[in-house]
Amino acid sequence: MPAAVGQRGIIARFQGLEKEVMRIGLFATCLVDLMRPEIGFSVLKLLESAGYEVMVPEAQTCCGQPAYNSGERAVSRDLAEKFLREFEMFDYVVVPSGSCGGMIRHHYHDLLRDDPELHGRYERLRERVFELTDFLVNVAKLDKLDSGFAGHITYHDSCSGLRELGVKQQPRALLGKLSNVQLTEMKDCEACCGFGGTFSVKYGNISTAIVDEKCANIKASGADAVVLGDLGCMLNIEGRLRRSGDSQTRVLHIAQVLAGDA
Repeated sequence: MPAAVGQRGIIARFQGLEKEVMRIGLFATCLVDLMRPEIGFSVLKLLESAGYEVMVPEAQTCCGQPAYNSGERAVSRDLAEKFLREFEMFDYVVVPSGSCGGMIRHHYHDLLRDDPELHGRYERLRERVFELTDFLVNVAKLDKLDSGFAGHITYHDSCSGLRELGVKQQPRALLGKLSNVQLTEMKDCEACCGFGGTFSVKYGNISTAIVDEKCANIKASGADAVVLGDLGCMLNIEGRLRRSGDSQTRVLHIAQVLAGDA
């Protein structure tokens, strides 16, 4: 991705009044960068359309969650410090992932609490870090979306976004603004998909059983596509659907749907 996107200057005109354009640092996440960069461009489109200047720091890497969950505190702490250096100058930081957002908003506190200077910087930044749909609803306060997406969908609530960030109604509120979208809630929409990062590697049989149940609930909803807000869940669900012979059900990140890129 380019280092800077949407360089529109520092002054914009809105309803005849001049105001400063707020600068967003987009934390794209490892999986988006490496596996589905098109999701990142959908996020850029949404944020720029809402009137923000979006910057994508080139040196960004991982939020540190895999290392943290594996007990590698030194590695994850180094990544937390790196994140601070790269993002603390922005007005907001937006993350298209509940798991990465949860790591930054909550677990950096644990990693940095023994260093007063770093922890103080983190606390000043933490309240400006938002999961994508939470930002669009509660900060950008979007009242309409220009998306050409149409279809019958169901929604999967990713664990970290739901339980660590309270992301539940935000994506549904945004989807409700799309006149050609029919949303049918699946059974146990809040249940885990079985990914859990390294969990799916360490406990493959359990992970498979969990995602099989999730896939069965998606199919039972009658929807043509499952939409979600975390790429880890997306890859896990899509992979299992395809391996079980389902080549029709689409698996989409909500940014793709809202931006009309699906």
